[in-house]
Amino acid sequence: MAAVAVVRNAGRAQPANDSNISTNQPMDAKNFKKPDAAELKKKLTPEQFAVTQQAATEPPFRNEYWDNHAPGLYVDVVSGEPLFSSLDKFDSGCGWPSFSKPLAGEKLIEHTDYSFGMTRTEVRSPAADSHLGHVFDDGPGPTHLRYCINSASLRFIPLDKMEAEGYGAQLEPFIKAGLYKSKNVSVPTNGPAKN
Repeated sequence: MAAVAVVRNAGRAQPANDSNISTNQPMDAKNFKKPDAAELKKKLTPEQFAVTQQAATEPPFRNEYWDNHAPGLYVDVVSGEPLFSSLDKFDSGCGWPSFSKPLAGEKLIEHTDYSFGMTRTEVRSPAADSHLGHVFDDGPGPTHLRYCINSASLRFIPLDKMEAEGYGAQLEPFIKAGLYKSKNVSVPTNGPAKN
């Protein structure tokens, strides 16, 4: 089975905790070292391990995020690397989380996948090399892409927890969309306060 590596633009990597398995810290791309299989088996659920490390697929419509409509960020469950935004999530009817594009500024790894008698494009995370799912060209405009991603490969960071969990650098699109007010941005007034 031949594999062709393709890279598309996608989100920016950031810090993980001391065990290098994502919990509530973003990832440090320069210092991230993927744990061995034995350590991953201890830290991940059996389904997360099967999906991210063995390219398994979880069942449609019976996974954690397929119907999640809350605003926030989706990160690699292994590394904490930011991958997708809820701003780009849409209901494709396939039963898995679907995104029109990955986060801007990062590279997702793509390989041609010939499994199950089909030719598909597999999508993997750059830092941890986690199997995420597949990308198809039947999505909405302007990209016309559908990143069909396994929930088990992701951890969702709700918008109101992103800054506290170290993902403040990913808040700008939510601020522009009017979904989040930055605590660090000064709001101009119409002159000095009157006594």
